[in-house]
Amino acid sequence: MKILIDANVLYPTVMREVVLGVAKTGLFTPQWSARILEEWARAAIKLGPQGEAQARGEIAMLQAAWRGAEVRYGPELENRLWLPDPNDVHVLAAAIAGSSDAIMTVNAKDFPRNVLSEEGLHRVDPDSYLQGCAEANPDLVAPVALTVLEEARRLSGEPWTLRSLMKKARLPRFGKAVERLT
Repeated sequence: MKILIDANVLYPTVMREVVLGVAKTGLFTPQWSARILEEWARAAIKLGPQGEAQARGEIAMLQAAWRGAEVRYGPELENRLWLPDPNDVHVLAAAIAGSSDAIMTVNAKDFPRNVLSEEGLHRVDPDSYLQGCAEANPDLVAPVALTVLEEARRLSGEPWTLRSLMKKARLPRFGKAVERLT
């Protein structure tokens, strides 16, 4: 299954690390476009002067680790598409160009299911999708969550629990599922 990942899933860090960690297990193939990556870099400016530079470094590592994940398309594809928020049309265009099966986003209202289904796509939210992955493949997914937890503890110096970290990362059902399975 190929899933185009929206910028709001790639940024913030914990969500991105879990999503891409699960992708590394082979449960799905991640995709994105240059514009999606640029949105991530611009969003990171909110962290302060170093935010954008750090994001660009992470993007470069992401591109090196996932060669072939970046989808390209011409402007004519965007011109024929419609979404409630015109600023999201590029995400739909990238999903179509990449022959994606789904778009992973936390922005449900701007990606109506009926519009996506006309293009042979469906929308998945990261929390529900990851919860399903954990329940179907606990031996693959639980180690990913635990690795992200340990790295968050190491970097922050905070005594995170799995559920508290995943709740903060807007992945509460996933955190609960993994905790229950481990």
